[in-house]
Amino acid sequence: MGHVTETPEEQEESLFEAPPMAEQERMVEAVLFATAAAITVKELEARMPHGCDPAEALVHLTRRYEGRGVRIVRVGDAWAMRTAPDLGFLMQKETVETRKLSRAAIETLAIVAYHQPVTRAEIEEIRGVSVSRGTVDQLIELEWIRFGRRKMTPGRPVTFVVTQNFLDHFGLENARDLPGLKELRAAGLLENRPPPGTLPGPETEEEDEAIEGQSELFED
Repeated sequence: MGHVTETPEEQEESLFEAPPMAEQERMVEAVLFATAAAITVKELEARMPHGCDPAEALVHLTRRYEGRGVRIVRVGDAWAMRTAPDLGFLMQKETVETRKLSRAAIETLAIVAYHQPVTRAEIEEIRGVSVSRGTVDQLIELEWIRFGRRKMTPGRPVTFVVTQNFLDHFGLENARDLPGLKELRAAGLLENRPPPGTLPGPETEEEDEAIEGQSELFED
């Protein structure tokens, strides 16, 4: 059987012959995988060897990825590889947001912790300034304070007490474990000379007994 020799014209045509469609699919797949932004058919055509048909390769590739964890999707006039919509929850990232308390919030929290149950008027009397609603709302949102029982006084004002979350966050078993002013200052949480009446703490036996009685709120 004689050997068939290609003519120079046929040899030149073979040099520009497009790869098999399976290989074209692999090329398109590689480009989509490596490209974050969607890419058009024209851009794919410019990257691939002469004679390739990226549009047809996309049709085959799209079918092959049906039902998989990632899909080939059309984005306007471009194409991209994206996570299947029903698996989007796996891509969510939980982050911890650090929120710094204002001085007013810290003082309000300290007053509630050491004088609970305490009303807004009593907090303002101790601090010497009014307490904004935003400050109280922030502490409630953090679940560090909550509404307590209404006081049996004219107007029956609501009171505030610290929550179990507050105790848990600061590693306290109950309210009687709250540190005194000396411990707070030693830990650098309070100034050495705070303004009078600003950040109260149990410095006397009477105050200690009062706090011990209030701690029963957290023992149920």
